[in-house]
Amino acid sequence: MSLLSDLVVLLHLTYAGFVVAGLILILLGGWRKWNWIRQSRFRWIHLACIGLVAAEAVAGLVCPLTLLENWLLVGAGGSGYDRSFIGNLVYNLLYYDFPAWVFIIAYVTLAVLTAIIMILIPPDRRAKPAD
Repeated sequence: MSLLSDLVVLLHLTYAGFVVAGLILILLGGWRKWNWIRQSRFRWIHLACIGLVAAEAVAGLVCPLTLLENWLLVGAGGSGYDRSFIGNLVYNLLYYDFPAWVFIIAYVTLAVLTAIIMILIPPDRRAKPAD
């Protein structure tokens, strides 16, 4: 089960990377006139991903991926949050020891910024995915 927890934390990192890198690419693509960043499905999924994170933070909920990862670690006989080398490496990229309000402000700000960018650089159903 430790391997499964490593996979979950890797999925978690991928999710966070999609949110952050997606926003950077949308901004860069809007400036560089990249057509693919206007792809409607991509943009709405991106907004939903950060919206979900912000809503969880405001509601005071723990991310389901964090809960699943811990459950798998405990199921593997650990005390919870005991990871393999790779799992620990990825974990350290994801988690920081800040007060909850810092994350709430960061996530809500990112969600609001993403929503504003949906207006400033609107999606287009006709936009084609990158080749």
